[in-house]
Formats: sequence, C-alpha cells, structure tokens
Amino acid sequence: MRTMKGPAIFLAQFMGGAPFDTMENACRWMADAGYKGVQIPSDNPVCMDLKLAAESQDYCDELKGNCAEWGVEITELSTHIQGQLVAVHPAYDTAFDAFAPEHLHGKPDARQAWAVQQVMYAAKASQRLGLTNSVSFPGALVWPFMYPWPQRPAGLVEEGFKELARRWRPILDYYDECGVNICFEIHPGEDLHDGVTFERFLAEVDNHPRCNILYDPSHFILQQLDYLAFIDHYHDRIKMMHVKDAEFRPNGKSGIYGGYQGWVDRPGRFRSLGDGQIDFKGIFSKLAAYDFDGWAVVEWECALKHPEDGAREGAKFVADHIIRVTDKAFDDFAGGKADVKTNRKMLGLS
Repeated sequence: MRTMKGPAIFLAQFMGGAPFDTMENACRWMADAGYKGVQIPSDNPVCMDLKLAAESQDYCDELKGNCAEWGVEITELSTHIQGQLVAVHPAYDTAFDAFAPEHLHGKPDARQAWAVQQVMYAAKASQRLGLTNSVSFPGALVWPFMYPWPQRPAGLVEEGFKELARRWRPILDYYDECGVNICFEIHPGEDLHDGVTFERFLAEVDNHPRCNILYDPSHFILQQLDYLAFIDHYHDRIKMMHVKDAEFRPNGKSGIYGGYQGWVDRPGRFRSLGDGQIDFKGIFSKLAAYDFDGWAVVEWECALKHPEDGAREGAKFVADHIIRVTDKAFDDFAGGKADVKTNRKMLGLS
C-alpha cells in the first residue's frame, strides 16, 4: 500500500482579491497554512496561460519552478468550466454563456468547439507539467429530464448518453496519447451525477482507460447516496479526490430538492471541513485500503464560514486524516515458520 499525498487545495474558490490576487501570493499563503500542493483552475488567467502551457515546455518548467519556490507543487489542472461547455442543453445556453469568452456568447456551436480545444490544451499542458490526472465536468444533455415527469419517451436517455460519448471520445483518445487521465467530478447538474450514470457513460466509451472519477463525497450526501459503498464499487476508477464536507438535514418543508432556496437555507448544504456530517475517517480508511496514492485536495465551499478560516482549518484536518500506511502486519511478531512442508503438516497432510 501507498500513502496518499497532501494536503493540497483547489484554488478556484479563492482567487480574486488579496491575499489571493496573484498566483505567487495565493501559493505562499497556502504553503504557510500547511498545504503541500495546489490544484489549478486552468480557466483563470491569473493562475496560468493554458494555451501557452500546451505549447511551451519552457513556460511549464517555469510555472512548476515558481510554485516550488513559493512552497507548493502543482497537483492537477482543472477544466471544470470548459468541460461543462462540451455538452450544454439549450435550456442552459444563456446561463453557461458566462463560462465562455464574450465573443462566443449566443454561438453554442462555436462555444463548444472552443471548450473542446481548451480541454485538449489541458491534456498537453498536464503532460508538459508531468501530471497524470486532470479533473473536468462532462456537461449535460439529459439533466433537464432527471425527474421522470412528464414521462420520458423511450430511448431519450440512451440517445443523450450516446451523444455525450460521441463528443468526449476523441478527447479521451487525445488524453490517452498524452498519458493523462480525465477524472470527471460526479456532480449534480452533470449527466454523470452518480454511479449509475457514470456506468452508462463508461459503457458508451467502451470502458475507455482514461475515463475516471474525481471522488467528492459532498455531492453524494446531498443526494443521499452511500458514499462509502461508492468507493467499494468504483475504487479502480477513482484517481482524484476533493475533500469537501456537507450536511443533509431534511425538515417538514424541504428535502433533497431544496425548494429553490439559497445555500444557507437548503436542507443539504456544503460546509467547511469538520463542520458537516461526512465520515472522513471511513473515507480515508477505505481509500488507504484500496491503495489510493493520489492527492487529498481540499475544495472549500461553505455558505457560513470565512474562506481563509476554512482553508487554514482544512489543511490540518486533511493532515490529521491521511493514513500513513503500514509496511508490515501488526501480528508479524507472533508469526511462525512459513513454508510448504510446515503448512502441510499443520493441515495434517504430512
């Protein structure tokens, strides 16, 4: 078994004003807080120039060197924003135009082509940076039909997943050429939002070896999915993780669907690490047992706590939960002689 790496943190929710106004300031702050790595949102020009990273080894070497000087290493690149635009149902066109450059607004075909190129840039950039995993959203064509009312016509879901796979298959093939995994964050609002939908997609891409999972238990407790059993089912595809807490406290007025309420008032809401209900001891134990050796990456999202406090607490929380795996069995001291002759004698066979 191997000990997972960490703690690390996803920078997307932090970049903006001071002390997270520059990549240097953000990395130094996170290093001082106890983080060893940062996951970079590749759509944020403050963090990186994705196109240049795909084209220039010198730029990637400089980016890696700067991060090391600032006290952290790069764990993975994120294309959540760009991946979302690979597949957008027309109902969400206006909302998701904000994810693309302004000159692409109102042009869904051009926006999709831009998104595909961006995700492919991330594959090459990851290769140049020496990274083996990258996280993305798959997008969604079927999500508006999640609830089976009005009745869905036969074949609607199947056709949606076939189209989703058609769009992602060449991207997955390119990631394979680059030696990088795409780890889809299994997430509400995406067509891949639980184990069943991941399996649907995986079957449509012929069990592609680069089609993998970013495991984030917060999205599972909010839909009341058994997040520990999920690891048992899909551990061989889990290559990345977000350590994010959440709670689900239904009441007499609202449950899983949330009643269109804001995050503070929803029965299911994200919390800073340690403030929610998720059994992280169970999660880290299972991942250790299944030999997960990726990064434990904090994703901070909380409607109550200040992000700087959440980040500082998160570093210690993850460090305290990472299990340094043992290199020997605890009962080795009581072991006896081990050979075929002795074993057969103990079985009464010789």
